[in-house]
Amino acid sequence: MSKTGGCLCGAVTYELANEPSEVGACHCNMCRKWSGGIYVGLEVKQDAVTFKGAENLTAYASSEWAERAFCKICGSSVYYRVTAPGPHAGTYHFGAGTVDDLGDAKMTGELFIDNKPKGYSFAEKTHQMTTEEVMALFAPE
Repeated sequence: MSKTGGCLCGAVTYELANEPSEVGACHCNMCRKWSGGIYVGLEVKQDAVTFKGAENLTAYASSEWAERAFCKICGSSVYYRVTAPGPHAGTYHFGAGTVDDLGDAKMTGELFIDNKPKGYSFAEKTHQMTTEEVMALFAPE
């Protein structure tokens, strides 16, 4: 069963080939600034998404290994994508709020847990990774 999503104004829409089963949170400084809070997203393989209105996306190279895309009309954050070579190359991370219906997707993980502000926490027990662990997994050599 596929899922749809898009930006606030509807100029960019997408269809996911698979129903998302899990979401994760990122507490890094870039994601918090980009999303205005906690970035909650879902991982999608490069070949499992189809876009409409992709010409309305603008991508920003936010690091040496990733880009962040937003709608150039309404400014909505749409996805984070790994651009560095390696096993995660091309993988998208769509903002959970851009999906029309998350269904029963569960929160399963948190990245950059050592950067999480002390003022909040999730009730769910998740797999948590520190900055060092995330960098070892995603950052280029």
